Amino acid sequence: MPLPAVTSILHRATGVALFFGAIFAMYLLGLSLDSQSGFDAAAELLRDSFLAKLIAWGFVSALLYHLVAGIKHLIMDLGYCEELESGTLAAKVTLIAGGVLVLLAGVWIW
Repeated sequence: MPLPAVTSILHRATGVALFFGAIFAMYLLGLSLDSQSGFDAAAELLRDSFLAKLIAWGFVSALLYHLVAGIKHLIMDLGYCEELESGTLAAKVTLIAGGVLVLLAGVWIW
């Protein structure tokens, strides 16, 4: 499968992940805005639960990759990187930039 196709499929997959990850994010937001004790419970959940950190990291990672791939798609919509060679280069840049941001998100969350 060509690399631009892989990045496009990953862009769609991260969009789906964002849709479902928003459920977790909205739950935490609602809990944190409910009261001071709710905020403390949300903070404790994110601080002490490995699963909550993993879900948060997955959500932030999906958001960051989706952002990078979306920028690539916007650039392509402007008529750039439409040939196979430049499209492959743009896909490589997208994967590298997304990977770096995912690693940085992991460092930030943990």
